[in-house]
Amino acid sequence: MSSKTRADAGQKSEATFDERLAKLEQIVAELEQGKIGLEDAIARYQQGTDLARECRSILDSFQRQVDELTEAGSKPYAGDPDSAKA
Repeated sequence: MSSKTRADAGQKSEATFDERLAKLEQIVAELEQGKIGLEDAIARYQQGTDLARECRSILDSFQRQVDELTEAGSKPYAGDPDSAKA
């Protein structure tokens, strides 16, 4: 089912890391331009800090996964004939 079809079906899908990062970059660009009012700037800033926190959490999770995979990959498995070599 395509993402548009899922959205049409009323299913809410969570934004990916890349989507969150793109939105954060858009907010930063809007704030840097300085063309929005104070209230909107504060709201965008809050949204940006929330997105930054979410992105950091996702990155931390990915880092833990990479660490676990690296650790698991460095251990020889029981049937590895090369692990018996000294």
